[in-house]
Amino acid sequence: MNPILDAIEVDEIRDDFPILQQKVHGKPLIYFDNAATSQKPRAVIEALNDFYVHYNANVHRGIHALAERATKEYERARERCARFINAESPESVIFTRGTTESINLVAYSWARNNLKKGDEILITWMEHHSNTVPWYQVCEHTGAVIKRIGLNPDGTLKLDDLDKLITDRTKLVAVTQVSNVLGTINPIRLIADAAHRKGALILVDGAQSVPHMAVDVQALGCDFFAFSGHKMCGPTASGVLWGKRNLLEAMPPFLGGGEMIREVWPDHAVYNDLPYKFEAGTPNIAESIGLGVAADYLTRIGLDRIREHEKEITRYALARLEEFSDIVVYGPRDIEQRAGLVAFTVGDIHPHDLATFLDQEGVAIRAGHHCTMPLHKKLGITATARASFYLYNTQDEVDVFIEALRKAKKFFGACPTGRELGY
Repeated sequence: MNPILDAIEVDEIRDDFPILQQKVHGKPLIYFDNAATSQKPRAVIEALNDFYVHYNANVHRGIHALAERATKEYERARERCARFINAESPESVIFTRGTTESINLVAYSWARNNLKKGDEILITWMEHHSNTVPWYQVCEHTGAVIKRIGLNPDGTLKLDDLDKLITDRTKLVAVTQVSNVLGTINPIRLIADAAHRKGALILVDGAQSVPHMAVDVQALGCDFFAFSGHKMCGPTASGVLWGKRNLLEAMPPFLGGGEMIREVWPDHAVYNDLPYKFEAGTPNIAESIGLGVAADYLTRIGLDRIREHEKEITRYALARLEEFSDIVVYGPRDIEQRAGLVAFTVGDIHPHDLATFLDQEGVAIRAGHHCTMPLHKKLGITATARASFYLYNTQDEVDVFIEALRKAKKFFGACPTGRELGY
């Protein structure tokens, strides 16, 4: 029994998620792929259905009843998302299709217009491709260069020389708040303060943090913050870019078309105010409304309680994994520095083979490089298996997962191995 979300509460939460009630290959579904995408509660599903059944209309452009309701609910969702991350105003919340689009918006609209040859972008070895490839493209376009913060043996960031890494040439620090492989929770405020001392901006990838812990963008001290809806019980193709208002106001639009304009003349256009300047065309109305509902759903349960629940699940999973001599777990040992996910390898079993076997036992995990190929190359491996937990997972499910691993080891006849940055 969990001291934060007891068994009855978790059962009640699980009842909110229809997809968890099914069986896979004749076994009860155990969904441990939450870092890739979370499942959706009825409240979010019903919000999507309600939009299409009762008030499907475009926003901001109509004066009939359906359009007015659609606009009201769309902007209400923006207010919900602003509260969720403690943004200073809804106008600084830009709706996007997710973290990838949010980061690309900054890359194209801010970085390409402010960086030049010799400028530096500082990232880490643990970044998702969404917080890597856009900066590669910026460098190809501007002549800027990429630098990286190193890793300690336990998978935390090597920050002792941070003030040396961030130089007068550094214009942007782009860092994930939580690694989707190592599970490392990074000290964003410390990094933000160091960046600002040298006049650099900081962008934070919050895709793996916002669903699992309370986030306050003002307290973090960041300049841009990006996250996705589909990882926090919201719909796919929903997400947010938050930015400091003065930065957003100075940035040119990312896309051109309807809605992002105030006036269009035969030879020029006057752009709209925030946030609409960055929301060209018909937006993802239903998805954004669903995202607002998801934010409220998580808020009602309590992000601090969700975080404590996941810590207990992760602590238990790590303890059970230590029963195996040939399993290597990557990332920090300290549960306070680790989010609710575990990336690992099992002897010489390929992670894809392992995931396929576990699927036959009803256990859904992830296998591959998890869109972090540079990190895996640095670890000297091609892939890992990853079990990632959420508010609806239980210790009993971890037990089934462990027994499935025992069956897999017996089936494949695994051989022991070991890697640096693992234990």
